Amino acid sequence: MSAAWVSASRALMAGNFAIGCGVMVVAGSLNDLATALRVSPAVAGQLITAGAVAMGLGAPLLAAALVRFDRRWLLTAALLWFALGHALSALMPGYAALLPVRVLAVLGAAVFTPQAAAAINVLAPAAQRGRAITTVFLGWSLSSVLGMPLHSFIAETVGWRWAFALVALLSTAAAWGVWRAMPTGVKPPVLNLASWGRVLTNPLLMAMVGVTLISAAGQFTLFSYFAPYYRQVLGASAGEVSFLFFWFGAFGLLGNVLLSRYIDRLGAARCVHIALVLMLLSLAAWPLTGAAGSAALLGGAAGMAAAVVPWALGCFSCNSAQQARLSQASAAYAPALLALNTSAIYGGQAIGAAGGGALLATQGFAPLPWAGLAWMLLALALSLWAARRLVHGSVGRHA
Repeated sequence: MSAAWVSASRALMAGNFAIGCGVMVVAGSLNDLATALRVSPAVAGQLITAGAVAMGLGAPLLAAALVRFDRRWLLTAALLWFALGHALSALMPGYAALLPVRVLAVLGAAVFTPQAAAAINVLAPAAQRGRAITTVFLGWSLSSVLGMPLHSFIAETVGWRWAFALVALLSTAAAWGVWRAMPTGVKPPVLNLASWGRVLTNPLLMAMVGVTLISAAGQFTLFSYFAPYYRQVLGASAGEVSFLFFWFGAFGLLGNVLLSRYIDRLGAARCVHIALVLMLLSLAAWPLTGAAGSAALLGGAAGMAAAVVPWALGCFSCNSAQQARLSQASAAYAPALLALNTSAIYGGQAIGAAGGGALLATQGFAPLPWAGLAWMLLALALSLWAARRLVHGSVGRHA
C-alpha cells in the first residue's frame, strides 16, 4: 500500500499540474487574448471570473453527485473532460463563443482538485497525510513555474490558441498517468445530506473555509491582471513578462517544497499564517513598483521581481496548508471540506477578478494592490480567530 500511495500522489501531482496550467492559461495569455478577440483586458479577464464561478459552484455540487464513483475512473474522466474542453476552446472564433466553452471545460477542474485531495487522504498513512496532500498540490506550484511563463511566451509569439492546445495535451497525458497509477476501489466516506448540513452550519469549519475564499479574492484582485500590468505599467517586453511569470512560479514552487518539509512539524494553521503574512508584504510593497527610470523605488522588471518574492512563497503554500488544515480539523468530513475549500479557492478567484476588473476599468491599476491588501488583512484576522477557537476543541462540539 505504501508504494501505491506514493505513486498515486505523483500521478495526482501531474494531474494538478495540468489542471493548474488550464486554470491559469487565461491570465498567462491575457495580452494576446484581449488583442485577438478585440476586447479590453478587463473584459478578457472575465473569462477568469466566469470559469471561477463555475468551479466554485461545481466543486461541492459535483462532489455530492459523484461521491459513489471509483476515484480511478472519476479522476481520469475529469482530466479527459478538461482536455476536450480546452481543445474546443482553442477552436472558438470569438469571445462570445469562447466564454461558455471555457465555463464547461473548467468543470473538470472542479471535480479533479478536491477529489484528488480526498483520494490521497484515504490512501496515505495517517502520519504522512499532511505531506501527501502538499505533494499532490505541488502540481499547482509546478504549473506556475512552467505553465504560466510558457503560456505567456506561446501567446505572445504564436497566439493564445496554441496555449490552450498545450493544456489539452498535458491533460490527456495526465489522465493516462492517473489511470495507470491509481488503484481501483478508492472511495472516500459517503456523506449524506445531514452530514453536509452539519459541515455547512459549523461556524469554525466555515471560518477556515472563509480564509481560503478571502485570501483568494485578495490575490486575484491583482494576480488576474499581472500580464497587462507588466506590459502597460512596467513597459516589459514579451521575454520579460514570461520571465516574471517564471520567477513567480519558481518561488511558488520553493514555498510549497518548504511547506511539505515543515508542515508536520510547525502545524498547518501556523503555516497558513506565515503564508498570509508573506503575501501581505508583497501587496504592501507593490505601490513602490513602476516603470524603469521612474521615481518608483522598485522600478522596472528587476524591482518587480524583488517585490513578488514573498507573495510567490506564500501563494501556493497557503492553499496546500489550508487543505491539510481542513482535513486534520475533521477527518470524518474531509471530503466535504476539501470540496468546499476548492469551491472557496475558485469563488475567491471570481470575486477578485471581477472586483479587480471593475477597478481597472474605472480607475486603472493603482487601486488594485490596496484592495488586495484589505482582503488579505481580513483573511489573516479570520485565520487567527479560527486557530484560537480550534485550540479549545470547538469543532468537536459542532460537527
